Amino acid sequence: MAVSSSIIAVANQKGGVGKTTTAVNLATALAACGRQVLLIDFDPQGNASTGLGITNRELNSYQLVTSGCLAKDALQTTLVPRLDIIPAVVDLSAAEVELTDMARREYQLKDAISDISHNYHYVIIDCPPSLGMLTVNALTAATSVLVPLQCEFYALEGLTQLMRTIEAVRAELNTSLLMQGIVLTMYDTRNRLSSMVAQDVRSHLGHLVYDTVIPRNVRVSEAPSYGQPVLMYDLKCPGAQAYAALAAELLTQERHAA
Repeated sequence: MAVSSSIIAVANQKGGVGKTTTAVNLATALAACGRQVLLIDFDPQGNASTGLGITNRELNSYQLVTSGCLAKDALQTTLVPRLDIIPAVVDLSAAEVELTDMARREYQLKDAISDISHNYHYVIIDCPPSLGMLTVNALTAATSVLVPLQCEFYALEGLTQLMRTIEAVRAELNTSLLMQGIVLTMYDTRNRLSSMVAQDVRSHLGHLVYDTVIPRNVRVSEAPSYGQPVLMYDLKCPGAQAYAALAAELLTQERHAA
């Protein structure tokens, strides 16, 4: 049955900001809320695939964008009910170069998932930590962008560059691209800097920043090594509860926008 799908690119060119953790756990939380969700691992590091315990990556996102397979063939179910994944392999890094010589190079991902996206309420794309051709493909395919932002001193500096890329994609490739929102990650209640950065980001970007803040939490860090989202690894820990709250906030946001 066809549904109206939201395609959310989880993007930040800085590494270590909780991007993959956010993609995996938001996808899990949305699935737990009864939504059909597809997670596309579009980072050559393949951490989203690892975080869901995916070992078979014979058909993957690299082949998907280089015409090596169809999206429906690359789909895999996960241990999370209602959550499917297209995994990634390190070969995906080669696509940055290979895509440059292709016709419709910025649209390869959009074209590749056009036949399956209507089967999902949400398609979550875990972008690589760069602003290269892979991220441009993700932004061109997406309906909106979710930006995880670490509560650290240079947080806003990196965000400015990302915003410029989003604006360029909106102007030239995807006029309907929206900013889904910014989620503050790795918030340390014992650290005064976290509080100062959070206030600074909210004062600059106001309504774009989610109320939910993702705390630093050792259980969130442990979960991927067990091949599980933190919501399955330890549902009661603060990190899991925060991602559940983020999903609820996003669903409320979408209802109000409808």
